[in-house]
Amino acid sequence: MRLIIISGLSGSGKSIALNTLEDEEYFCVDNMPIGMLEEFTRHIAEPGYAHYKSFAIGIDSRNYAHSRPEFDSIIQKLKEIFEYVEIIFLKSNMQTLLKRFSETRRKHPLSTAEIPLEDAIKYEHVILEPIHNTADLVIDTSNTNIHQLREMVIKRLGSDKKPMSLLFRSFGFKNGPPIDADLLFDVRCLPNPHWEPSLRPFSGLDQKVVDFLEKSDEVKDMVDDIVNFIQKWLPKYIEQNRKYLTIAIGCTGGFHRSVYIVEKLTSFFKEDDSNINIVSSHRELT
Repeated sequence: MRLIIISGLSGSGKSIALNTLEDEEYFCVDNMPIGMLEEFTRHIAEPGYAHYKSFAIGIDSRNYAHSRPEFDSIIQKLKEIFEYVEIIFLKSNMQTLLKRFSETRRKHPLSTAEIPLEDAIKYEHVILEPIHNTADLVIDTSNTNIHQLREMVIKRLGSDKKPMSLLFRSFGFKNGPPIDADLLFDVRCLPNPHWEPSLRPFSGLDQKVVDFLEKSDEVKDMVDDIVNFIQKWLPKYIEQNRKYLTIAIGCTGGFHRSVYIVEKLTSFFKEDDSNINIVSSHRELT
């Protein structure tokens, strides 16, 4: 059986993640009191739940704040019962969270007449920092809409039960690097199709840009070097029981070079290792 604990900052998409997993035939429970986790585990062991192989539980800051020591010990017990126990943490930057609460007019669970919204968000971040630091996967939803988050959850947490999920993500440095990257490669030193007026409207997914970049020995060397680095060190991450690894590839705008290299890496590793779930995304193209 597989158990996923979903936690994170309010407004970062925890409910969307749980609803997506429910559509993927997970048995999902949101905002469960931590003290009931062990009872829940005994309950789902009953014959009536035998057809469920995957379960997901949402834990918010209110539950965790009052039960932190209990939570840590219970997670260890759950790892003895379930074949897989994974903690997923969702976060967004302050500006995004303020905008989302303003647009939805929802009340933050920790805000009161004495605690304004921004202070509540900061306080929640402090409360949940231990979960963030020990999570198997951290997902930054600052630049992610509902549909993109659902797609990411399906690709990384859905039906695939391979031991590791490897995400290649392109991005543009002009918008800042992704904060959830485990490894980051800067490819701004490569020839830039942006300075070719005829190529500027296209992306690294288009054949015209692909042809331009594949003429460069520097581009080929960069791809080969990144492949060699990942091939050398990926087994070490797997040995440490890492279930998720995010590799970010950045160029200036995030439209040409980084997109092309992500596509090359994704194609290579899908053919190279069938025992790893390979996923790709292009931040600036969405």
